[in-house]
Amino acid sequence: MQTLDLSVDNRGVAWLRLNRPEVHNAMDSAMIAELTSAATRLGRDPAVRVVVLTGTGVSFCAGGDLGWMRAQMQADGPTRAREARGLADMLGTLDVMAKPLIGRVQGQAFGGGVGLMSVCDVAVGVETAKFGLTEVRLGLIPATIGPYVVARMGAANARRVFFSGRRFGAEEAVALGLLARAVPEADLDAAVEAEIAPYLAAAPGAVAEGKALVAALGGGVAEADIATTIDALVARWESAEAAEGIAAFFERRAADWVER
Repeated sequence: MQTLDLSVDNRGVAWLRLNRPEVHNAMDSAMIAELTSAATRLGRDPAVRVVVLTGTGVSFCAGGDLGWMRAQMQADGPTRAREARGLADMLGTLDVMAKPLIGRVQGQAFGGGVGLMSVCDVAVGVETAKFGLTEVRLGLIPATIGPYVVARMGAANARRVFFSGRRFGAEEAVALGLLARAVPEADLDAAVEAEIAPYLAAAPGAVAEGKALVAALGGGVAEADIATTIDALVARWESAEAAEGIAAFFERRAADWVER
C-alpha cells in the first residue's frame, strides 16, 4: 500500500496507520481506496482480533486532501459522484467491520479525520490535540462523514461544532463523545493497550455479533442517508462558495466571506 502502513502482531492486533505525514495524513483517492480494501480484508481475517487505527507524524488526519477536492470540482458529474461514493463507502466499510476498531489519535484531526474517529468503536487521544469540522471555512460541508459524526455525538452536541467550523480541544472532544479519554502523550500507548486487552479475552465471534447488534439496535446508517450526503457533497463541490474557498486556501488569502 502506498498511503497506509499495516502490520499484525502475534496477538492478532492489527495496526492500521495513515502514512502521508507530509500532508498531515490528508485523504486522497488512493488512501480512500486503500482504507476500504484494508478494512474489508481485516474484517474477514480470522487471525485478526482487534484493529487499531492511527496516523504517522504529528497529525492523525487533516481531512480531505485539498488537491483531491479541487480535482473533483473540475471533474465531470459522474466522476464527482464516483469519488463521493468512494468516500462514503470507505467510512461505511470501517463502520461495519466485524472487528473492534480502536482509534489511537496521536495528533490533530479535522474534517474527515473527525469522521474517521466517529467510525471507531472507541477512540483515545492525546490531550494536546485539536479538532474541528472545518469544511465550512472552505465553502464545503461535512457531508459524507455527517451520519457517523451525528451518531457519535448526538444531534444536540453536533449542533455545537458541525457547522461553525471552530476548533476545539481534547477536553471538549471527550465531552462531545468523540474521544473516550484524553491522556498525556506519554500515556497514549498504555491507554490504547487498556482498550485492546478486554477483546483478547473475549470470544471473537461474540464480539463481532455484539458489534452488529449494537448497529441494528441503534438503527445504523441508512442507505438513503448516505445517498443524501453524496448528493450534498457533490453539490458543494459544484458551488461558487467552494470554488472561492479552495482558491483562497491555495492563494493563501482570506475567502471573500471572511470579515476583514
